[in-house]
Amino acid sequence: MRSNQVRMNNGITIPVIGMGTYSLENDRRTTENAVHMALKMGYRHFDTAKIYGSEPALGNALKDAIFDGVVQREDIFVTSKLWGSDHHDPVSALKRSLQNLGMDYVDMYLVHWPVRLKPWVCYPVPKEDDFDQLEMEKTWFGMEKCLELGLCRSIGVSNFSSTKIESLLDFASVPPALNQVEMHPMWRQRKLREFSGDHKIHVSAYSPLGGPGNLWGTTAVVDNPIIESIALKHGATPAQVALSWGLSKGASVIVKSFNEDRMKENMEALDLKLDDYDLLEIEKMEEDKIMKGEFLVNSTTSPYKSLQHLWDDEI
Repeated sequence: MRSNQVRMNNGITIPVIGMGTYSLENDRRTTENAVHMALKMGYRHFDTAKIYGSEPALGNALKDAIFDGVVQREDIFVTSKLWGSDHHDPVSALKRSLQNLGMDYVDMYLVHWPVRLKPWVCYPVPKEDDFDQLEMEKTWFGMEKCLELGLCRSIGVSNFSSTKIESLLDFASVPPALNQVEMHPMWRQRKLREFSGDHKIHVSAYSPLGGPGNLWGTTAVVDNPIIESIALKHGATPAQVALSWGLSKGASVIVKSFNEDRMKENMEALDLKLDDYDLLEIEKMEEDKIMKGEFLVNSTTSPYKSLQHLWDDEI
């Protein structure tokens, strides 16, 4: 079994497999039950965000587990995110998230997107006139203030391109510890991974299976004949191959399933080690040509497809 932790540039370790808590239904009891199952299976990293609406359910499940002695707070890594309408005051936004979670701090706080939204935008798919002028230097100063106040242990970004991070590094006193982006065998983020490695910024992959089950997701990754062939060779599943590929690149992966069997299957990807031939075969896979820049726009049905020009870099 490979190591289940990786050390970031601030010296803090992060579990390499995390559980995402976004769901379209956002049913509190379902989310709480899934978190309890995940803890029993060994999950220790939980990913949420203000816009997901899952902070209260996640916090309640973790509070109960800590009270029952299942885990201690220091064993858990919790990530939440700054929504675009809160860029003017990250400190207050994080305090509200902590109130939702019932926690004193989160382990990672991320700028969710490199965009600023108008104050009333509290829905996940903004319209074109919802966007405001981004002042990233002010936003990042607020993120650093969250760190200084002890409201979080680490700060980072999400959905940032190499160009966006390079610009941030020009003024950041504290560099981002992590960039959470879409990444899987059909969207390998090679340039971003190389840039991140040069700057010691950890890459965390969301939708590491291509997002099957999402309205705009795809089964193209797990249904790919190369992935299926490698899975057959190792007596594994296509999902485990895709996750093992991400882990082999030094990334952590955020998996999102509330199904007990799939949750167990995903965690068992830690036991699978791909060989050099497997990795070469995956490199031969054609990347999704719909994807542009270093953001995932996984299909023409993606709700972000028509808005991407507002934040995308030509790289």
